Amino acid sequence: MAGMARRLAAGSVDVVVTSPPYNVGIAYGTYDDRRAADEYLDWIERFGREVHRALAPEGSFFLNVGGTPQNPWIPADVANRLRSVFVLQNQIVWVKSLATGDEDDPTGRRPGLSLGHYKPVNSRRYLHSGHEFVFHFTKTGRVPLDRLAIGVPYRDKSNIARWGRSADRRCRGNVWFVPYRTIQSRKGDRPHPATFPVELPVLCLKLHGLERVRTVLDPFLGLGSTGRAARSLGLNFVGFDIDATYVAEARRALTKAGANA
Repeated sequence: MAGMARRLAAGSVDVVVTSPPYNVGIAYGTYDDRRAADEYLDWIERFGREVHRALAPEGSFFLNVGGTPQNPWIPADVANRLRSVFVLQNQIVWVKSLATGDEDDPTGRRPGLSLGHYKPVNSRRYLHSGHEFVFHFTKTGRVPLDRLAIGVPYRDKSNIARWGRSADRRCRGNVWFVPYRTIQSRKGDRPHPATFPVELPVLCLKLHGLERVRTVLDPFLGLGSTGRAARSLGLNFVGFDIDATYVAEARRALTKAGANA
């Protein structure tokens, strides 16, 4: 937050896509992810107010937060703490894994498919957690979006004429299935305990509307997923992190992707 205050002018950022620590005891290299709940939420509010200062009047702030089976209230607590700072314009469910039934079996009794990434939960009380939230905050709640930029084709093509559409495209909605790519080694391929796939910030940036984006910010840089997304779309990017190792990894990732790090 100190870096943002020193280096970012008020209203200089158009879109923020980020994911702060969730306060669930993840072993980061530098940050202590085990704070008292009130201390953590106070810190989240301070961070939110600094984002509000840096964000343009018609900007978008996409905040990815997840809970745990033991503490599912974390996303709600974070969003509620930011209620005095921002308007919650959209709530998006990021589905990381899902189980589908057999489409030829309407009873759902036949086994289907398991798609995407999940962390197994060894418990008789809890289900595997296959989703997180992306809260879309704005200053006014009235920021226009380019919904069809991330739209999907109609499954039943007769709906194109029925709804008076000129193209085979409809709003994706607020449930996004974005799985992780399979990796061979966390140390070699994803040396960070909590990342999101590049496809997630790409969706956020396109949804905001690329023609209205000058600068993208990620205050919790990590391995640079938001930076890689921004660069792939030809957008300016600024990222901050307190861990020099993660910053170095992010720079390597940007360079490997052919971007100017």
